[in-house]
Amino acid sequence: MNQTHKGSCFCGAVELTVTGEPVAAGYCHCSSCRSWAAAPVNAFSLWKPDAVKVTKGEGNIGVYHKTEKSYRKFCKTCGGHLLTDHPPFGLVDVYAATIPTYRHQPALHVHYAETVLRIKDGLPKMKDMPKEMGGSGDTLPE
Repeated sequence: MNQTHKGSCFCGAVELTVTGEPVAAGYCHCSSCRSWAAAPVNAFSLWKPDAVKVTKGEGNIGVYHKTEKSYRKFCKTCGGHLLTDHPPFGLVDVYAATIPTYRHQPALHVHYAETVLRIKDGLPKMKDMPKEMGGSGDTLPE
């Protein structure tokens, strides 16, 4: 049976669920994610769109897209971040912190060339993105 995890924005006005397992999980070090998250790194979990459901407050979701690759969604009441739609990849990034019962199991770091926080955890450090997602596929040393 597929496990379902519940999540919400900071104030709880918007709630969502993710069901099953993510397609991928890791850490993003790009300047956009760092700025958006107000953090040195963003823990991501990528899901197929049909695995992600908004269960409360859909009309309270705001959207900001700096590029056509990322539609960042947030609660209009508290500003709490919820997820990012990535239409070119056919995936939705639900921030690991948004779904507290989900056990984040990162497999890689992306955009590590932009890092401001070196992390020595033995995981692959992609210069940018994997080739299958339009990146170079190059890795960097820890």
